[in-house]
Amino acid sequence: MCERCLRAQSSCICNWIRPLTSAAQVLILQHPLEVAQAKGSGRLLHLSLTDSVLAQGEQFDEAVLRDLLFGGGIQPVLLYPRTPGEPAGALPDLSTPERLRLVILDATWRKSRKMLYLNPLLQVLPRLPLVDPPASQYRIRKAHRADQLSTLEAACHALGQLEDAAARYLPLLQAFDGFVTQQSSYVPADVLNDPPA
Repeated sequence: MCERCLRAQSSCICNWIRPLTSAAQVLILQHPLEVAQAKGSGRLLHLSLTDSVLAQGEQFDEAVLRDLLFGGGIQPVLLYPRTPGEPAGALPDLSTPERLRLVILDATWRKSRKMLYLNPLLQVLPRLPLVDPPASQYRIRKAHRADQLSTLEAACHALGQLEDAAARYLPLLQAFDGFVTQQSSYVPADVLNDPPA
């Protein structure tokens, strides 16, 4: 096992790590089912964003989650679309990303909704939806819509949006393409070409 990426040496992803320091702090809440998911991008994101924090769980202890979210007096913002019909909540001042903590749920859409339901502290956070997200390059996992991005893609686009510096995250997105190509080499072609369920 690779001690850094926690994968077998034959499928090590360390070659795709691109160290970056984001202006906003990044907190990745990873669902337990994503921990050993070979196609998951959350760990690569964490290893690339030098000051990110990765916490694993589905339902977090409230005191622990409160500290993760609000520790240091930083304003947390949840990277998550607004629910249809939900009034647009007031976002904090986004002009100074250094004062923000971008909270990312690393999970399938179904599991991310469960994480929201089980953790009331997440439900009350202001939500930051992506503005005009590009089509995903995440060919190794099924999506119902082209704008359903991987955790890494969504985080890069959100950080670029917050910092008004999308080009800054291009090296990581380009490395992600290499990661996807590596992972797709392990998956039979008929599975990759199977349309979304």
